[in-house]
Amino acid sequence: MTPITLARQAMATRFELVLHGGDEAALRAAGEEALDEIVRLEDELSYFRGSSQIFRMNREAARRPVRVSPWLFCLLQRARQLSAESAGTFDITVAPLMRCWGFYTREGRVPEPAALAEARASVGMHLVELNETEFTVRFTRPGVQIDLGSIGKGFAVERAGALLREAGVTSALLHGGTSTVLAIGAPPAAASWRIALDHPDQRATQNPQPATPNAPYAPRGTHHASPWSTVSLRDESLSVSAVWGKSFTTSDRSYGHVIDPRTGEPTQGAVLAAVVLPSATESDALSTMLLTCGPEGFKEVLRLRPGLRALVAAQVPGQKPLRIESSGFEVQAS
Repeated sequence: MTPITLARQAMATRFELVLHGGDEAALRAAGEEALDEIVRLEDELSYFRGSSQIFRMNREAARRPVRVSPWLFCLLQRARQLSAESAGTFDITVAPLMRCWGFYTREGRVPEPAALAEARASVGMHLVELNETEFTVRFTRPGVQIDLGSIGKGFAVERAGALLREAGVTSALLHGGTSTVLAIGAPPAAASWRIALDHPDQRATQNPQPATPNAPYAPRGTHHASPWSTVSLRDESLSVSAVWGKSFTTSDRSYGHVIDPRTGEPTQGAVLAAVVLPSATESDALSTMLLTCGPEGFKEVLRLRPGLRALVAAQVPGQKPLRIESSGFEVQAS
């Protein structure tokens, strides 16, 4: 049985989808609809696009309540709950800090203390009022802005997966770049989808290539007999957060693009974090939280959801081997 493979560029990455089944035309139609949904959600959730609901909210919500779609309102409520559960290590209001550190313009800079303090004053879900009756959002002070980069891709993948299931798809793998994978069922003659992650040192120095169904995190130029870590997925989602990507380096330090809302600075807790859950929305958010908390917060993250599987790797200063905490992942020695 030949699998159907589809791909689409969206959310600044390449989404790839593999489907198995007997009706090729139906599979292809279901896959195209799922990818169309991801593109549609990008138009609604983008921080930068002037037509998006998020852009309009950020522009107007400090002056007046802004009505949003019910599904987006529910997503904001979910983000607020996750922020409370994570004691603020996950926070969608980090946009002022992202801008302050120059990540939005890709110029990268260490801000002056006064500018950093001003940005930090506009960060926190306590500054966002959600009216459940009117589906409106209001910011309680100027300068507050929302960026769904730490949860939006997972939400889009989850919505796409729901459409695939509604269309009767029972075997599929969907992934968006190097961050979130959704597994429906298992491939033919297998118990699960087997996913591989390369060593963080390799990921940080290589460019990602289009994924293959069983190894969506294999970078160009690496040919290893066995991957650094593997995990099996069946009707689950895997999300990976890491410090590379939009990063910059000064004379004494590298700064990744994931901000710790508690300090206002790029996180130093870990170099890579991965979380497996049924919900891609939650795996996306909680992998960001785990990256921020690092190994010290590993047990706390595990307690947040029954059956949660996770992996976190941190570079200890002065030591070559990574410090690794893992539950449900197979990891080779670093």
